[in-house]
Amino acid sequence: MLDAARVSWTVNKPSREETMGEINRRSALMLGVATAGTAVVAADPTVAQPYRTDEGKEIAPGVRVVEVSEREAMHGRDSVLPTYKRIKVVDVVSQPKATEKSDAMQNDMICLCLDGEMRIDHRDGHAFTVKKNDVWTCVKGEPEDTENIGNSAAIMRVINLIPA
Repeated sequence: MLDAARVSWTVNKPSREETMGEINRRSALMLGVATAGTAVVAADPTVAQPYRTDEGKEIAPGVRVVEVSEREAMHGRDSVLPTYKRIKVVDVVSQPKATEKSDAMQNDMICLCLDGEMRIDHRDGHAFTVKKNDVWTCVKGEPEDTENIGNSAAIMRVINLIPA
């Protein structure tokens, strides 16, 4: 009885070529799953998208503005944000050590540091440093000086709240 089991095992044992074929298929499947996962992470809209150094409009040496989006505030629902007619989103891309000075903000705005590290000064004696994912606000008419104090490009997303 024991000899029959050994014979059966020997007869049904896969050859080395068959085993390697299964490993290759399994490896290929796992590689495909891993690659698909990477694509999902790379497509995350909250991750800052890198810009070319010549993309957008230069507003100061080493500082460029890239237009992202513009639309009516709240899809025309005037009761939600009655003070604002439109919203315009731009990314301000600053190369290392680049500075930009603005004597007066054109609109109220919400700013978010998408990447890098910047020093912000509204000339009110309360300069501050922002890093990735920090958020702050600016008021129409107030000055703002920015400086990229990091070693890589900094991206500031600006949500302009355009008055009605």
